[in-house]
Amino acid sequence: MEATTPGPAWWRLEMPLAAELEESLLWKLPQLGIPRVAVRHRPEAPEQRQLLAWLPEADWPEAQRAELLRALAPLGEPFGLALPEAHWERQPDEDWSLSWKRHWQADPVGERLLILPAWLEVPAEHSGRLVIAMDPGSAFGTGSHPTTRLCLEALEAMAAAAGAAGLADLRVADLGCGSGILGLGALRLGAASVVAADTDSLAVRATADNAGLNQLSAEVEVAQGSVEVLAALLQGRPADLLLCNILAPVITALCPAFHTVLAPTGVGLLSGLLVDQAAALEEALAAQGWQAELTAHQERWGLMVIRARPLVA
Repeated sequence: MEATTPGPAWWRLEMPLAAELEESLLWKLPQLGIPRVAVRHRPEAPEQRQLLAWLPEADWPEAQRAELLRALAPLGEPFGLALPEAHWERQPDEDWSLSWKRHWQADPVGERLLILPAWLEVPAEHSGRLVIAMDPGSAFGTGSHPTTRLCLEALEAMAAAAGAAGLADLRVADLGCGSGILGLGALRLGAASVVAADTDSLAVRATADNAGLNQLSAEVEVAQGSVEVLAALLQGRPADLLLCNILAPVITALCPAFHTVLAPTGVGLLSGLLVDQAAALEEALAAQGWQAELTAHQERWGLMVIRARPLVA
């Protein structure tokens, strides 16, 4: 029999989080009516993550919580993974918000960037970094996932290779923008503007809200839709840099339209793909005239750089 105490309360779900399952769980839980989600990890060990979610006790008795875990179990099947064992802990109402915020902290990425929950001050040891302020409550990408970090680190490397100019004057297209973190990172590194699109209306709102948190609303234009909407936002002028952090099968389906959003002289950073999917994706991109190279990886996730294949005289 479950212990109870007077007044409203929450169930806190804690679960070890495999990198392969992070994006799926952060998408699925809000779809199931559970928007209060956090991912806990130490900056020095980003591969060791834990999922936390808060559920109103009145709405989630034991039978409903068991059903929730059954609904989440299939998310591991594409990766050959079982859902990790879940732990439930009851938490008084007045504690849950503060507890949720305590699980987020300033998170340095690469040599120059800092992902900062909006309610925190910049730690003194990171005062020289470029800050990307985020509202982690959007649960659409907060920088902890390897695919996000791969993209941000690649942006930083591009900026460093360009010297003092960084990414100056580049027009950026962000396809499947999620929280907007990649486009905001590009702007912090000197890009001129970002156009972004996502098929999820909540992601569109999160991108707009996070642009506002960073005082970059004027530089970011975001709309709901896929690659055709992104092309329309670009008004016939494909971008200099394409950011696309989505799953490999979706990239494969969308790549025939990449020429509408990425200029022939531009560069694309593709993540969201597993390393063992790279060869097939390279073939699909080559068929559309793109030269692709897997340039970095973290755990099982990879980053691919694409450029237009040179014309043969």
